[in-house]
Amino acid sequence: MKLFNIILLALFVIVIIIASNYLGQQAYNWLPTPAALEAQPVGDLFSFLVTLGSLVFLGVLGMLLYSIVSFRAVKGDKSDAQPIKGNLTLEIVWTVIPLILVIWITSYSYDIYQRMNILGNLPIVHLHNPLEESAYAAEAAQASETIEVTARQWSWSFYYPSSNITSSQLHLPLNQRVKLLLKSEDVIHGFFVPNFRIKQDIVPNRTIELRLTANRIGKYQLEDSQFSGTYFSLMSADVYVDSLDTYSKWLTQAKNQKPSLETNLAAAEHKHYITNPTHFHWPTVVPAN
Repeated sequence: MKLFNIILLALFVIVIIIASNYLGQQAYNWLPTPAALEAQPVGDLFSFLVTLGSLVFLGVLGMLLYSIVSFRAVKGDKSDAQPIKGNLTLEIVWTVIPLILVIWITSYSYDIYQRMNILGNLPIVHLHNPLEESAYAAEAAQASETIEVTARQWSWSFYYPSSNITSSQLHLPLNQRVKLLLKSEDVIHGFFVPNFRIKQDIVPNRTIELRLTANRIGKYQLEDSQFSGTYFSLMSADVYVDSLDTYSKWLTQAKNQKPSLETNLAAAEHKHYITNPTHFHWPTVVPAN
């Protein structure tokens, strides 16, 4: 019987390792299609956490099921079980294992943080050794375009100083390092493009630098991740990743055409509310213009 239990435990461990690894690999498909160089490390971290979480979940679930099947009371037995006074070995095991897992997660997360610093994604750089700082500085110096990003209730605007262009759409050149200067005119906003796996808070009275490299041509969506008031969930903008030729043509076209107002979903929703108010019998704070 003891040999059978050992074989059963070994098979169970093999099964949950295979299942956890499979779920970890599938986790890449649960996120939006990556469209920036910085997205890969974030996807790796998410896959790692899903794998580890699945391993713990399936392990605990398996032990519970095994305990229910193997140690359940026989029918009609209503007697009390034997009192448990403690098991030092068991207590050490269930303390050491979570400690190892937490250290593992922390170490891997910090490694991802460092890798993204080297890529130039994070706006503030700390805790680097001289070699890493040199690599970071080299990457940062390679920014091919600087774009000023201004957030306000409830719209985004993008200014290209090199071409003197202001647009309501964000266009990025393919495989080129871009430096974004993030600013807010009123409250806290959040620059979040799900396909880039990047989210950066924008604080009033500060200019925050954010560097990224878009590496997949397409149209994506910029969302405001900070709901600082009414209609912030509708505050979005189109993001285009263009080939170098298409990007150059867009700059020329945008420079020659007259500025025009684009549809603002948040403003339209607010206007609709004023025209057709919905009464919920509680006071509502009117959002700022």
